[in-house]
Amino acid sequence: MTNDLSNQLWAANQDLAQACLEHPFVQGIGDGTLEQAKFAYYVGQDAFFLEAFARAYSIAAAKAPDWLGFTTFHNLASGVLEELRLHSSYASEWGVNLYAVEPASATRRYTDFLLATAWSKDVGLTAAAMSPCMRLYAFLGEKLACNGIPDHQYADWIRTYSSADFQPLTQQLESLVDNYAATNSVVHSTYRYAMFCERDFFQAAWMFS
Repeated sequence: MTNDLSNQLWAANQDLAQACLEHPFVQGIGDGTLEQAKFAYYVGQDAFFLEAFARAYSIAAAKAPDWLGFTTFHNLASGVLEELRLHSSYASEWGVNLYAVEPASATRRYTDFLLATAWSKDVGLTAAAMSPCMRLYAFLGEKLACNGIPDHQYADWIRTYSSADFQPLTQQLESLVDNYAATNSVVHSTYRYAMFCERDFFQAAWMFS
């Protein structure tokens, strides 16, 4: 299992995974000290991102070479729709109008990259581009919940990404990487670029004031 491509890619990017975990934005979610305005901004940006993420899944599903790939990509798109429902409840709680979100440059850079990859590349490379988001959030949720779910305003975020429901989605996406992606420099660089996009996404939310 540890020799699977998905695990090789994750292992090769531990520096960026750790940088995201240690980022003050993520640490602020973890201990509940993050400014509410920064989290509200993040919720809006993340909803915009997730809509593009769901579209990329759907594009990949249409291009999948077999029925298993088709159904797995569609199942993952359904998971994103569930996540967006969570964002809708966040949005009402934090006073965010999800229909008036202007994507920041970091958000747009990430979504443009994912959609361009989904439209123009094969499903293996698309899965590799999308996998960092899922694996990273499962990692962050697990780390932030390692001493139990804290009792503060961001507990639901930690609960969502540390939950037993989120882990199988991560594994499904990584199975698509293992089934369809080739072990080459393009896959490695694509995965790493997505990890940089994740870090930049947190940084942009942290800098919001």
